[in-house]
Amino acid sequence: MSFDLVVKGGTCVTASEMFEADIGIKDGRIAALGEGLNGEDVIDARGNLVMPGGIEAHAHIAQNSATGGMTADDYTSGSISAAYGGNTCIIPFAAQHRGMGVTETLDLYDSRAQGASVLDYSYHLIVSDPTEKVLTQELPAAFKRGITSFKLFMTYDKMLVNDAQFLDVLSVAKEHGALTMVHAENAGMIKWMTDRLLARGLTAPKYHALSHPALAEEEAIHRAICMAKLVDAPLLIVHVSTPEGAALVQNARDAGAKIYGETCPQYLFLTHEDMDKPGMDGAAFMCSPPLRDKATQDVLWQHIQAGTFDVVSSDHSPYRMDETGKLANGPDAPFTVIANGMPGIGARLPLLFSEGVGKGRLTMPDFVALSSTNAARLYGLLPQKGTLAIGADADIAIWDPAAKGVISTNNQHDNAGYSPFEGWKVTGLPITTLSRGTRVVDRGQLYAKAGHGQFLPRAKFDATGRKGTHLPELDIAR
Repeated sequence: MSFDLVVKGGTCVTASEMFEADIGIKDGRIAALGEGLNGEDVIDARGNLVMPGGIEAHAHIAQNSATGGMTADDYTSGSISAAYGGNTCIIPFAAQHRGMGVTETLDLYDSRAQGASVLDYSYHLIVSDPTEKVLTQELPAAFKRGITSFKLFMTYDKMLVNDAQFLDVLSVAKEHGALTMVHAENAGMIKWMTDRLLARGLTAPKYHALSHPALAEEEAIHRAICMAKLVDAPLLIVHVSTPEGAALVQNARDAGAKIYGETCPQYLFLTHEDMDKPGMDGAAFMCSPPLRDKATQDVLWQHIQAGTFDVVSSDHSPYRMDETGKLANGPDAPFTVIANGMPGIGARLPLLFSEGVGKGRLTMPDFVALSSTNAARLYGLLPQKGTLAIGADADIAIWDPAAKGVISTNNQHDNAGYSPFEGWKVTGLPITTLSRGTRVVDRGQLYAKAGHGQFLPRAKFDATGRKGTHLPELDIAR
């Protein structure tokens, strides 16, 4: 067979094994794994690791907030930053706001993404207004469109759904084979804490962390799990930031419930002390849930090693530190009106590799599972994405495990204008990313053009292996 491209001599790493092999690529797909392969173009990968490209499945790109702010990255800059960070596929959010239809929302995000991304992409649909039409017509139509994951919020006044609405969306998702994701924090607890902080004049960015107590996450995760168990629907708890929340996910998994978990680099590498800075500098580290402490980091790593978390995602939510982003409400705005979120789409994998694999916390197959394969499985992309297998898309990241670097604003390639991980030293860096066999980034140079990325319709969610929860109250015959 004649190959368009051969990745030659590298150590291939999947979520289950490592082996030496050449990879032959034909028409954008992996056509052969073998020895002595030759092609029209050859990438010498000797001494390097050859892995499935990362799948960044939690990012806010070209997304309006409920208060009208726009994230700093569009699909071009966001996907370029992702590619430099070893990713070959992105799944940002398409946010329905109150009064918008789901079809209208997806059409809007199509107009923002088509012809713009350098990587293949899909969307998670944020549902904030689950009307009867949305539930009975538009969500099923979105599923037919290949959108097989929905996200709900249990906080933020303009985004949260009540428990009955939560159950309605879970039921529709279950019926059509979709996965529901949830931002789990107790809105009432947050408001109660916030009111008391403001009454005492405590308005600096660092007080954002106090306004979102760990207990607010614990309560909401428990409630969300109970609702998912009531209707026996799959549920992913995103950006878990507390030991108590992680334990709830672990316990539900151990009991066979269809519960899945995610955490993020900011909860592994940053703490609330990073927010305690002069003036508005601490606003750069504001996100929800907020940063916690060093003891929490240690426990979250233990849960990663134990398998509690299926994925480690960036939650890339870039707002510039100016009037277009964090400071839209003025240079002295209270924490309540400062945009939440921080950039990180390009830093996620170098940090996870360096601090995980490099420090003996993770095996290299663990890294591939957490960065790519598990996301492909959760979001209906496996085996097209997330693996090195014959027939899969040639979405490949080549890593130099010995390369040393320092994360800085200058090498992140996003539009945020800062990095919360500025100055972090890392060992192990992606040097080449291929999307469907095409060079996107190679040794620091960008090759792919905006529009190379294609929309990915995704398969339904597969909960095989989880016995689920079957309540007698829902047994009609009984």
